[in-house]
Amino acid sequence: MTTLDIPELALVALVGVSGSGKSTFARRHFAPSQVLSSDTFRALVADDENDQSASGDAFEALHHVAGIRLRRGRLTVVDATNLQPHARAGLIQVAREHDVLPVAVVLDVPESVAWERTQARADRAFGRQVLTRMQRDLRQSYGRLAREGFRKVHVLRGVSEIDAAEIRYERLFNDRRELTGPFDVIGDVHGCRTELEALLSRLGYLLRHDDSGRPVDAAHPAGRTAVFVGDLVDRGPDSPGVLRLVMGMVAAGHAICVPGNHEQKLLRKLRGRDVRLTHGLAETMEQLATEPPEFVAGVETFIDGLVSHYVLDGGRLVVAHAGLKEAYHGRASGRVRSFALYGETTGETDEYGLPVRYPWARDYRGSAMVVYGHTTTPEAEWVNNTICVDTGCVFGGKLTALRYPERELIAVPAVQEWYAPARPLFPVAPARPDTVLDLSDVTGRRHLTHAYGSLTVPAESAAAALEVMSRFAVDPGRLVWLPPTMAPCSTSTVDGFLEHPAQAFADYRAAGVDRVVCEEKHMGSRAVVLVEREPGRFGGGAVHTRTGRPFFGPPLDDELLARVRAAVTTAGLWAELDTDWLLLDAELLPWSAKAGGLIREQYAGVGAAGRAALPAVLAALDTSAGRGLPVAELHARMTARAAEVVAYSAAYRAYVAPTDGLRGVTLAPFAVLAGAGASFADRDHGWHLALADRLCAADPEFFTPTRRQVVELADEAAVASATEWWLALTASGGEGMVVKPYAGLAARSPKGSLLQPGIKCRGREYLRIIYGPGYTDPAQLTALRRRSLGRKRGMALREHGLGLAVLDALAEDAPLWRRHELVFAILACESEPVDPRL
Repeated sequence: MTTLDIPELALVALVGVSGSGKSTFARRHFAPSQVLSSDTFRALVADDENDQSASGDAFEALHHVAGIRLRRGRLTVVDATNLQPHARAGLIQVAREHDVLPVAVVLDVPESVAWERTQARADRAFGRQVLTRMQRDLRQSYGRLAREGFRKVHVLRGVSEIDAAEIRYERLFNDRRELTGPFDVIGDVHGCRTELEALLSRLGYLLRHDDSGRPVDAAHPAGRTAVFVGDLVDRGPDSPGVLRLVMGMVAAGHAICVPGNHEQKLLRKLRGRDVRLTHGLAETMEQLATEPPEFVAGVETFIDGLVSHYVLDGGRLVVAHAGLKEAYHGRASGRVRSFALYGETTGETDEYGLPVRYPWARDYRGSAMVVYGHTTTPEAEWVNNTICVDTGCVFGGKLTALRYPERELIAVPAVQEWYAPARPLFPVAPARPDTVLDLSDVTGRRHLTHAYGSLTVPAESAAAALEVMSRFAVDPGRLVWLPPTMAPCSTSTVDGFLEHPAQAFADYRAAGVDRVVCEEKHMGSRAVVLVEREPGRFGGGAVHTRTGRPFFGPPLDDELLARVRAAVTTAGLWAELDTDWLLLDAELLPWSAKAGGLIREQYAGVGAAGRAALPAVLAALDTSAGRGLPVAELHARMTARAAEVVAYSAAYRAYVAPTDGLRGVTLAPFAVLAGAGASFADRDHGWHLALADRLCAADPEFFTPTRRQVVELADEAAVASATEWWLALTASGGEGMVVKPYAGLAARSPKGSLLQPGIKCRGREYLRIIYGPGYTDPAQLTALRRRSLGRKRGMALREHGLGLAVLDALAEDAPLWRRHELVFAILACESEPVDPRL
């Protein structure tokens, strides 16, 4: 058996004459979606796989599809003869464009066997001389494949060897996704051994010394792994000491390391290349001259074995000396290695004669965190989920490490300035200020992946969201979260009810939830309140609707924020939660305070028309009945209709109350979502409601409490009690209740999937407002029970996942664009066609 080692991501070119068994080999070893056949593409462009005149167009299409697959990180196999250098050159070019390794698999069978197979195929009509020419081309290809650029060449000779071949996939050296940390990523050391020892000790590593007292290893008691971003050598006082320690840690499995440009230059010098002794290399060579030859040889071997970059922790962390843009993550090519070592320059030089680096981090949009060094910065700062940890230790700055996944920065100051910098250390402006947004971040068809799922935002939904966001919404810097839509419970089977608690409880039981909280559903307008202790990053805060619009506008919004700020202060929540801002989810009452126009135009008109018309209809029917006409049945229907209109009017009038400014307005908070450096989505609803109660106690005139019941779903008595509570609540004019998993906003099912954050169960009379005065008619109720809830529930979960991701981004102090694209996606979801009555 012959084993063919092929990288997991590669462009594999099958090479062989017609009849050598390439298609059979491809079917046996690769998935159909992985194989691109030249015959198939000729058929696609010309309806005839044997039409050689279509080969040019066919290969153009094949190369295009191959490029798309490689860009998406998919193994791609090209099934064609690939006997001529120009045909292979096109494939090698595609592989290079996408920074993957080209691999050749040569199938060499005797010409007689190939001819016999060719004759057996009715669709192959060419002479033996064509096959002979192919065999000659194949022989000439043997010595060329490696020179042409194929990184691996596998040759299978004879039918038996081809049939016995097995494919074994190998990871690229940079693929260490199985290493999950925790890690301590350490910036450019540049020979500063004393500072490195101090930093490792501060990080909790225990140093081990050799008989001469030199540090040769460091291990962390908790099993953490150090990750060095390169540039261990040059400029500093003890490059050999740094190398000895780092090499020992790597050999012991306590650290991993990527090369820096200074290591590469040192390697060339050690190999006898003509290298200028500049930028600290002269000092390193002088220091190495005092070391034994075997140590210097070990340094050469160590540097030669370093990999350009590493992809760690399932793809969530990437470490490269000069950083790495997303398209290069996990790829292998000279271009990728060059970027990882040197970054990218604009071709210009600054006033100090140094190259101007292209600010690649400004454009970075990847989900993986990229940690790098190379470009000295006075302070390590986050730019679009990337961070540079080279804080200029050798220049008198400090040596910095990033703890991952904690995102905590630990640094020790330099003992002194060991090397005068060509450019003074001074603060640099962020590549992209946090307050700046780019239209391209949110427009067009976009696919978003976040910690709670992924979704595609259609271009038309993005356009609708942009219309709202640009014309009506509050400043994006203060629009930090939008609430998800809420799905109703499954349709009730209880006589006379469209929604009923029995179905809400059953829905959560089916999802594996054993404890819920039933919260009174306030009939008002959803209000998101962002309030600051003092005006700061959010300009004091904002009050907005669930679509991001200012609630009242100035000055009422400012007055409302002042009331909330005072209550938070009185309740002592600033200090208790260690924050200078809070994000609240609430309902503002009464409904008419915000929805007065809607009530007048959409609901009151229907009620007024019914109340005006139906008495006249009944009077006419009474007259007709007096004349002996058979209108009794119609009279009964109209009498019922009149009663329904009265009930309809009473239903919406229950939520109308006079207000004057904030007089008559109350706020019912039910969740404290986030504060500085923290998302509270993991807290249970008991915690949230307890804080809401404290706000109510601090200002009972302005805040309205949320009544609730906690229900163990296995306790039938508790379920019955909650049902009776709901019946009494709705009978007295209440809208209904929202049933939520008690565990909190981020609750998951036993299978690990996100749960609906809440299921609304609306009262029988309230639903008249939604479905019309006569919806309780048995025929109408039967029709309404066929309503479909799937789309609404799907939207609710998508928006909920996005909202949780926004809260995490807030806690991490992520850049504005990252938060805004998630908020924007929530708003875009709202344009999906869903029955608005649900």
